Amino acid sequence: MKIAICVKQVPDSWAEKKMVGGRLDRESVDAVLNDLDEYAIEEALRIIEPLNEGKETPEHSITLISMGPERTTEAIRKGLSMGADNGLLVSDAALAGSDAIATAKVLAKVIKDGGFDLVFCGTESTDARMSVIPAMLSESLGWAQLTFAGSVKVDVATKSVEIARMTESGVENMSATLPCVVSVIEKINEPRYPSFKGIMAAKKKQIDTKTLIDIGITASEVGASGAWSEVLEANPRPAREKGVKLEDSGDGGTKLADYLLEKRLV
Repeated sequence: MKIAICVKQVPDSWAEKKMVGGRLDRESVDAVLNDLDEYAIEEALRIIEPLNEGKETPEHSITLISMGPERTTEAIRKGLSMGADNGLLVSDAALAGSDAIATAKVLAKVIKDGGFDLVFCGTESTDARMSVIPAMLSESLGWAQLTFAGSVKVDVATKSVEIARMTESGVENMSATLPCVVSVIEKINEPRYPSFKGIMAAKKKQIDTKTLIDIGITASEVGASGAWSEVLEANPRPAREKGVKLEDSGDGGTKLADYLLEKRLV
């Protein structure tokens, strides 16, 4: 079984973010592997490791797939240090400004050509928070989608996947046959910390870099020119206003009640 995991390099969650020309400024901040993708990597490892245990030549593998500039390999290396087998990066100047639809198109083409059986994704990326890529991949590939998984069971013999899907109203048990796309929530597991051995091993693992020509997609289909959406205006968040301080001289409760009434909070 071949598992593909879609990963993304994003600005550090703690970094000061700003928009430049309608795009998120990624160059002036530290970049990291998307936190939510680590749960997908961990879950795939928990499925693959028992299947490969005791075998001299592993039959099952995990490939990390990403799209972005050359430095995205740093994020892929983080996933490889956790235990994934190899990586594939689609990097091309024409991809700048791509929206979610173009991103899904590129990832789906790589996945389809790679002959993968199962795709894992995090629920969303911390820079966009759209949570649409898993569904778009499913549509592009023509595969079933199992989203917001709180647990995953894969039966290689029957080529089936079963998940417990977490919803606002409860838990739904869902299943599908391979190939399919699965997105996992952050409560599904606790991602492992890369060991020193894993970090050293990751330096020797292969990351293939492909351009749009390599994967058979034209520049007009992606990038800002091919985007279905456009940011017309972006303004920084207003500074937080100074709070109201109430002095208690025996009438603090009354002052607080009057304030809440004024703000229509009670």
